[in-house]
Amino acid sequence: MVRPPLHNDWFHRAPDVGGLQRFEAFFAGHGYDLHRHDTYAIGRTLAGVQSFQYRGAWRHSLPGGTLVLHPDEAHDGEAGTEAGFKYRMMYIEPALIQQMLGGKPLPFIKNGLSNDPRLFAATDVLLRSLDSPLDPLEEQDALFDLAQALNGAGGVPVARQSFDYVAAERAREYLHSALDRTVTLEELAQHSGRDRWSLSRDFRLLFGTSPYRYLTMRRLDLVRSLLIQGQPLVTAALIAGFTDQSHMTRQFSKTYGLSPARWMKMHRR
Repeated sequence: MVRPPLHNDWFHRAPDVGGLQRFEAFFAGHGYDLHRHDTYAIGRTLAGVQSFQYRGAWRHSLPGGTLVLHPDEAHDGEAGTEAGFKYRMMYIEPALIQQMLGGKPLPFIKNGLSNDPRLFAATDVLLRSLDSPLDPLEEQDALFDLAQALNGAGGVPVARQSFDYVAAERAREYLHSALDRTVTLEELAQHSGRDRWSLSRDFRLLFGTSPYRYLTMRRLDLVRSLLIQGQPLVTAALIAGFTDQSHMTRQFSKTYGLSPARWMKMHRR
């Protein structure tokens, strides 16, 4: 019996622009383990069946719909058929959505899948071929349209919670300046002018994750950038503020569902 040729998993990543990351990938079988991001993950399946666990149930994405995974929601990914699946995705920082919605609670798309035509149309510009760079103004217009489509398709809680957007944004900006050192919630509270528990609650509501998770993700962003530049794992880990390579590797695998070594191998294809 002649076996069919094996497909190799691969991904292609476009250059990051501001708070937007875009990539296209193919997985023949198992894609990645259960993990979570602190960004929106928005995209579409281009071919095959993209199966994943999300909020306690299996979801199956087919071409023609839109995936919208909320920040900090655990999910995995695998092929739903033997043909594998190809998809295109973008990661968008909740802070960008906040700037366009004026500090509203983050829109939430139930079940992570949507057939809303507003969302599909709003993602067209941002998810087109990664080989075509986006014009800066075109990208900003498209992001604004996407924020409005998300808000329309997902809506906001009926009972609006009170929060301090300015204080949370101060804390978020402060975290970007502290990647290489330990930060306490008390320190963030002092810098933002908000008591620590109110700040912690507001941060989750407005940016989709906790201050500590946000700081960890920014460190991992730096790690990935350093690895692409050719830095060894141990060097990248220390520059990004992790205690050692093992600490970074655990956080990397937990966050992306892939080890740093596998991520680099796929990136080089």
